[in-house]
Amino acid sequence: MALITMKFGGTSVGSPEAISTVTEIVRGSLSRNDQVIVIVSAMSGVTDQLIRSAQDAAGGNKWGYLSVGQKIRDRHDEVINLLTQPGKNRDAVKAEVAALVAQHGELCQAVNVLGEVTPRILDSIIAFGERLSARVIAAILRDQGVNSRAYDAGEFIITDDQYGSANPLWKETEANIRKQLLPQIANGVTPIITGFIAQTLDGHGTTLGRGGSDYSGAIFAAASDSDELIIWTDVDGVMTTDPRLDKRARVLPYISYQEIGELAFYGAKVLHPKTVQPIIDKNTVLRVRNTFNPSFEGTLIGAESRPADTVVKAVTTVKNVSLLTVSGRGMIGVPGIAGRTFLASARAGCNILMISQASSEQSFCFVVVADCASRVKDEIESELVEEIAHQDVDAVDVLDQVAIVTVVGAGMRGTPGIAGRVFSMMGSNRINVIAIAQGSSECSISFVIDQADLQRAVSTLHDLALEAVVPVAAAN
Repeated sequence: MALITMKFGGTSVGSPEAISTVTEIVRGSLSRNDQVIVIVSAMSGVTDQLIRSAQDAAGGNKWGYLSVGQKIRDRHDEVINLLTQPGKNRDAVKAEVAALVAQHGELCQAVNVLGEVTPRILDSIIAFGERLSARVIAAILRDQGVNSRAYDAGEFIITDDQYGSANPLWKETEANIRKQLLPQIANGVTPIITGFIAQTLDGHGTTLGRGGSDYSGAIFAAASDSDELIIWTDVDGVMTTDPRLDKRARVLPYISYQEIGELAFYGAKVLHPKTVQPIIDKNTVLRVRNTFNPSFEGTLIGAESRPADTVVKAVTTVKNVSLLTVSGRGMIGVPGIAGRTFLASARAGCNILMISQASSEQSFCFVVVADCASRVKDEIESELVEEIAHQDVDAVDVLDQVAIVTVVGAGMRGTPGIAGRVFSMMGSNRINVIAIAQGSSECSISFVIDQADLQRAVSTLHDLALEAVVPVAAAN
């Protein structure tokens, strides 16, 4: 008997047909005598609707948020009517859906009165999507003879009060899962748990950030000592690049924790960047599979790096970013400039995606999401006001319309000439490389280019992920 944590994304629960497939997958695993923890996202599009309802409420548009609530209720009622039989179970879940939609309306009404939506209230509003889908899916499974029960993840996952992107408190979270959830599973319950949401120690609702249901799945898998974590999504696995940029993209059968961490951080949408963090120490098997192609094994993700036919495994990208450069001849040998710059960026609430520094110390640059670039620039100029006045720092420049391209592969470590080939290929295709960064792990090379050159760069570099390594003996 194995304990398996399964996480299903928004598209996997986005329609009656998709949810029917989800329940078949869960029942199939139970029929093999596995125990299953199920983590579910909101139905596709619902979270965006809930965000819009909060904005409507803050703007005084009462009809807007009431209309959203009714549409969401109708959508869930349709699934219930199609996938459950008439009777007490159906009546009970429809009553739960109605009550949750009514709570949503009450929260929006409070926002309407206040005229603003705080991060804390927004977290509570957007949590309704997961709370609804968990109850509906649990009811459908009960209708099919499964002893299932819906849970709000806030019963188990405890976080700080960083609303919008909260951080788990591991000791409390693990204790809750072990003491409250595992005994239920031992008694034959199949839990259907909300992804993405949690709560603070004093009971206020929080969220783990957009896409955080993957992270939720990893938290439950790690704390429960699951034998396997399966991320069920709408693609066949982790791919060598974005198929929208190069149709030759193919599924990787295996990739390491380290490699998937680099890919997720640098733009691969298949996993939330934090997903691997909770399971690394537990050495939990992680697999990415396609809900709509369940016979395909997908991508296996494990601790060790395995030899591959190619040195480069994948090429990934981050679009809609800006490059900030801090420069000045007076910076040479002056300690603390970079540290203060990055602290200023943190105060602006922006995550730094990539850093590059000139060896002369006359300049360094870093990449942030484009939407917060001007805010970061203002915060840095405020922090370095004296240095700018004394002309130790000449300028804080922002370059927009750029993108990060990252080449990933554990086989790059110790393989001479990979960086040379990457940049030679860029030069041959007349693509200008603006800034370069390579991690000490040598698992990835990242660089910044003009966003207009992105598709051409990816298509060119993707050849390295498709090109078989020629053994030395054969080459001779």
